[in-house]
Amino acid sequence: MDGPETRRPIRWLVPSVLVLVWLAVGGGLGPFAGKLTEVSTNDQAAFLPASAESTRVLEVQERFRQGEAQPLIVVWTADAGGTGNVTPEQTAAATGVLASLRGTAGVVGTPTPAIPSDDGRALQGVVQLDPDLGDSLAEVLERIGSAVAVDGLRAQLAGPAATRADLSDAFAGIDGLLLGVALVTVLLILLAVYRSVLLPLVIIIGAVFALGLACAVVYFLAERDIVRVDGQVQGILFILVIGAATDYALLLTARFREELATTGDRFAAGRVALRRSFEPIVASAATVALGLLALLLSSLTNNRALGPVGAIGIACAALSALTFLPAALVLLGRAALWPAKPHPAAGRGIWGRVAALIDRHPRRIWIATALPLAALAFFAPQLNPAGVPLDETFVNDAPSVAAQTTLSEHFPGGSGQPAVIVAPAGRAAAVEEAARGVEGVSEAAVVTRSGRPGDEPRVADGLVLVEATLRDAPDGDAAQDTVKRLRAVLDAEDGVMVGGYSAQRYDTTETAKSDTLLIVPVVLAIILLVLIALLRSLTTPLLLVVTVALNFLATIGVSALVFTHVFGFTGSDASVPLYGFVFLVALGVDYNIFLMSRVREETVHHGARQGVLRGLVTTGGVITSAGVVLAATFAALVVIPLAFLVQIAFIVAFGVLLDTLVVRSLLVPALVRELGPRAWWPSRLGRSGAREESRELTATPR
Repeated sequence: MDGPETRRPIRWLVPSVLVLVWLAVGGGLGPFAGKLTEVSTNDQAAFLPASAESTRVLEVQERFRQGEAQPLIVVWTADAGGTGNVTPEQTAAATGVLASLRGTAGVVGTPTPAIPSDDGRALQGVVQLDPDLGDSLAEVLERIGSAVAVDGLRAQLAGPAATRADLSDAFAGIDGLLLGVALVTVLLILLAVYRSVLLPLVIIIGAVFALGLACAVVYFLAERDIVRVDGQVQGILFILVIGAATDYALLLTARFREELATTGDRFAAGRVALRRSFEPIVASAATVALGLLALLLSSLTNNRALGPVGAIGIACAALSALTFLPAALVLLGRAALWPAKPHPAAGRGIWGRVAALIDRHPRRIWIATALPLAALAFFAPQLNPAGVPLDETFVNDAPSVAAQTTLSEHFPGGSGQPAVIVAPAGRAAAVEEAARGVEGVSEAAVVTRSGRPGDEPRVADGLVLVEATLRDAPDGDAAQDTVKRLRAVLDAEDGVMVGGYSAQRYDTTETAKSDTLLIVPVVLAIILLVLIALLRSLTTPLLLVVTVALNFLATIGVSALVFTHVFGFTGSDASVPLYGFVFLVALGVDYNIFLMSRVREETVHHGARQGVLRGLVTTGGVITSAGVVLAATFAALVVIPLAFLVQIAFIVAFGVLLDTLVVRSLLVPALVRELGPRAWWPSRLGRSGAREESRELTATPR
């Protein structure tokens, strides 16, 4: 039964106003989750490193108006039932249908003639498309696919424009399917955890309100070009907000349920729950937000974009958990838990047994958990962040991938996506000849005014372009090696630069590696400072940073094995290790913050030994539930059929479970139990507990 405070009408005012404000926020801003796609871009050229050589080549291409188009490659192959060879009549027909596309909607410039392959079994032609087609790109491709039909030949569409269309199709369900799967997954887990009707719905509503607010803020900033959003950033924002808001809600709700069972008064329980949860939730949110903001140090635009967007999402999640949720819990009281009943934290059950085991054998426990983690970390260097080839970019069958495979079977691997060399007009012939002599280059030719080889070169500001067709597929390691050789030979010339698709992939990979070396120590330093401020200690923060780093390395080791031997990936996106580190380390510290803030609270009243045991027992269930929720939420990313998101989903989901079930449950408590009061050095808490710990060691052998 609620106490006398419930009879004071003024007590209802603040929670009622807060709930009404959030209802207005949800109703007014909720639709922005669907509108965010309107300000998203999936143009990968926009995310290149600003200072890279390939980016400077793109800027020069704009002077030739080449940077204003995206190529679409049409490839024809002879029907299996025919002679197997393309006839001259079919070649002429293909050239005719290409020419007929000039001036049609979405097409810029003049399409090339149909060029036969050396084996005589295929043709290819290039059509330049307007890069600003947006949502109409799929319609334009469908129209072109119908227009280029030639009797007896099968036509397929490849190249950057076709790949971009498939990417847009992959992201099409991001604001419907992904969000729906994530919310349903979280709801089912909450129903199983709480065995309550209303409470899971309240938590889900709070998460949705937070997402609506975050999307509205991001939409406002993206519309004004203050932040940049693509499909990947949008998907991660959805998952991050839903997962974080639910985690924070679980922590506060557990404390409310515990206090309600003790005091019997909803207002007192709400005040204590908010006061006790405020610091760990704010510290947790600050850790993740600052870790994400460290991505602003990246030279890659999409990494920099995720930093502020993710931080906005985390801030909105924490705001909802600290305002809407406690207000809703106070208004509902015991009804929020129905048909379950509030109960205080107890020492019985599985977490009581785990605490007793750690109390008896702390050294055995931390050694038995640290050694396997170190063994798994041994495999971390096997993760190959050199990029994912096109045929692995999509985890389902994509038309552009099938078309690129057909193209590579009959033409040099780099057909349609050549290396682009910028050179002074006076040295065009010498650069062309030097490029032909580089290993891995099939052909090189100066870009002419007419588009036909041997005609007058096209010159802009005293510069010409030389296109070098590579022998190998443009998205593979061999093509990137050819780019390095081209640069080694040509960059010695003043004013000569090498760009193009393969060079862009190489520059992006190299930039991502340097970003990782810069950002990783910054994130670790941020986490360490937040932990020091929260725990008023040096020893425990250092300990926690080491354990989450070990968990990350072990997760990467497992991921390297799974990606190669289970999923069949030959590599990972260059940004996967960095994203995995930021998410896993920052979010992994969350659970240690939840645990150790409660351990510190208990240590103040009960001493070092009982502090860690009581802290583990009281937070064990809620933190494990939070870890399962976050892992399941990130796992929902697999509904977007892209290798990058599948890899991120596995790394974060597996790493969070490993952290929740092993690191936070066994390794950290055992180490803190082993250290005793020394874990809180140099704070007063550690010094005041030294004599007590000495008595504990004498009374209880390890």
